[in-house]
Amino acid sequence: MSTNGQSRANIRPGLTVDIVLKKDQPTGRLTRGVVKDILTNSPNHPHGIKVRLQSGDVGRVKAIVTEGG
Repeated sequence: MSTNGQSRANIRPGLTVDIVLKKDQPTGRLTRGVVKDILTNSPNHPHGIKVRLQSGDVGRVKAIVTEGG
């Protein structure tokens, strides 16, 4: 189960999320990781909130992975 990554209020450091990296936008390939920093300042973004993962990867959140899932 996952929730929407377009609202900044839903995202906080420590959450596990699926993001699309810039290089993967044409294919839509998802990368899973843990949020380190939130890079988008606006409260909402139609393509997903931009985050930096603990791995250093930067991309837009497509799904928030819920606890236990």
